[in-house]
Amino acid sequence: MGRATKVVLAYSGGVDTTVCIPYLKNEWGVEEVITLAADLGQGEELGPIKEKALKYGASESLVADATEVFVKDYAFPAIQANALYENRYPLSTALARPLIAKLLVDAADKYGADAVAHGCTGKGNDQVRFDVSIAALNPDLKVLAPAREWGMSREQTIEYGERFGIPAPVKKSSPYSIDRNLLGRSIEAGPLEDPWTEPLEEIFVMTKAIADTPDEPEYVEITFTQGLPTAVNGKALDPVALVSELNTLAGRHGIGRIDMVENRLVGIKSREIYETPALLLLIHAHRDLESLTLTKDVTLYKRGIEETYSQLIYNGLWYHPLKDALDAFIIKTQEQVSGTVRVKLFKGNATIVGRQSEQSLYTPDLATYGADDQFDHKAAEGFIYVWGLPTRVWSQKLRG
Repeated sequence: MGRATKVVLAYSGGVDTTVCIPYLKNEWGVEEVITLAADLGQGEELGPIKEKALKYGASESLVADATEVFVKDYAFPAIQANALYENRYPLSTALARPLIAKLLVDAADKYGADAVAHGCTGKGNDQVRFDVSIAALNPDLKVLAPAREWGMSREQTIEYGERFGIPAPVKKSSPYSIDRNLLGRSIEAGPLEDPWTEPLEEIFVMTKAIADTPDEPEYVEITFTQGLPTAVNGKALDPVALVSELNTLAGRHGIGRIDMVENRLVGIKSREIYETPALLLLIHAHRDLESLTLTKDVTLYKRGIEETYSQLIYNGLWYHPLKDALDAFIIKTQEQVSGTVRVKLFKGNATIVGRQSEQSLYTPDLATYGADDQFDHKAAEGFIYVWGLPTRVWSQKLRG
C-alpha cells in the first residue's frame, strides 16, 4: 500500500469509521482526513455525525444528500430489471454501495485527495463493492481499508479510540448489525447467526407483525411509464415520495420481510433478515405488467438477463461493461412497459388482482372461450403436426 497524504473516508458515525480517523493519521501517516456521510434516506439526523467527525480529527466533514439520485439512478433501473439476488433479495443495501463509491471518488477529485477509505472488514461483501467500484471510476485512486488490516478486535478498537478521546459506546442494548436506507433495512448478527432461530419481532421497524396488520385488505394501484414507477393510486409522485408512500402502505400490512441464508461473494453463507416493503412490491407489480406487455420470447430471455444483472449488483460490478450492455437491453424492453397494476395488500401478502395497459398484448377476442372467439381452431391440427414432428421422428427411430 502506497502512502497517502489526503484521504476521503466513507463515514457512518459508528465506532469503526470514527476510529479510522486517528488511525489513518497516526498509524499510516495520512496528513488530512475528510469524512463523507451519505444521506440515502435512512431517517437519521446526520448533523451530529458531521460534528462528531470534526471533533475527532477530520479536517472537513461532508454530508451528501443523495436520496433522490439513489432512487432514480440506482433503485429504479434495478426495478426495471426485476433484480432479485438468488430470486429473493432485492439488493436494497447492495445498490447503495456503488453510489457511495461515486460520491467518494467525486469528493476526492474536488478536494485533491490521493486516496479514499472505508471501514469495511475482510469478511463482507461491501469491501468488494467499494473497492471495485472505485477502481472502475478512477483506477489511479488509492483505496485504504484500515479495519481490514488493523487486526484489532471490537474491544481493542474501542480501546484504541479511547486513546484519542473517542468515548466507548454506551453498552449496546441490541446485538444486531443493522444497515438502513430508504429502500429498506438489513439485519444480521447476534442470535440471527443461528439459522434455526426465529427472528424476534423487536428487530422489525418498517413492517408490522401480521397480528397487528389491518383486518381489511387495502388496494393500491401502481402506474409505470416505460418500466419506471410514476404514480400511486392515480397520483403522480416523485421517486422519493413514491417509494416512501409504498413503504408505508406495504409495511402497514406486514409486506416486505425476507429471512434467508444467502451466499456471500467471499464464499461464506450468511443468514440475513431484510425489510424492503416498497422495493419488493414494485418489482412484483413491474414483473406482472411485463407479462401483459412483452412478447413471450422477450420475457423468457429477460429472465436470464435479470439473474445475471442481480449477481452483477450483488458482486460489486455496477460499473462493469457487462452491466452497461445489459442496461441497454433492459431499457429497450421497457419501451412498451407502461400501464397500471392493481395489488391487494392483506396480512403479509401482496396479491396482484388486475393490470391494464394501452400497450397490452392481451387480445380478448383470441383469449375468450365465449361467442366472440376469433381463434381459428381448425389451424391447431396442422400446427401441432409440425410442432410435434421432431418428437415423432425421434420416437420412431428409438422404437424402430
